[in-house]
Amino acid sequence: MVNIMSKLHVALKYSLFAVVSTVVNLGVQWIIGHIYTGSYNLYISIFFGTGTGLITKYYLDKKYIFHYSTKKKIKDLQKFIIYTLTGIITTAIFWGFEIGFYYIFPQENSKYIGATIGLSAGYIGKYFLDRIFVFRQKEFKESELLEE
Repeated sequence: MVNIMSKLHVALKYSLFAVVSTVVNLGVQWIIGHIYTGSYNLYISIFFGTGTGLITKYYLDKKYIFHYSTKKKIKDLQKFIIYTLTGIITTAIFWGFEIGFYYIFPQENSKYIGATIGLSAGYIGKYFLDRIFVFRQKEFKESELLEE
């Protein structure tokens, strides 16, 4: 029963952090989209939104989901790079939905609906990719983390 509650707690936190980073991502997209209205504004806003959402989600996942910390910045940078690489697949899903909705339903808000669907689908896969490739529990013990 405790294990089920623990997994449920992690799932709820992960979902909350996915919502937070989605709001950050789409909020930055909305701001950039209203500041820069020239050609390619869709792609420029997606780029900056994705970057800020990525950084937000990495920090929250690292600290509150996987409880990972190091003393050396280079180790943190290495983890961030691997985290970013695992996000390529999920980002492709997210961008595909957002851009697809934008062109299929040419209303302004359709891209945000597509982005939300794509981010939701992507985050489910991202959790498992991060657990396997980024924050491998078998790779370290808590005492080892503080020594890095």
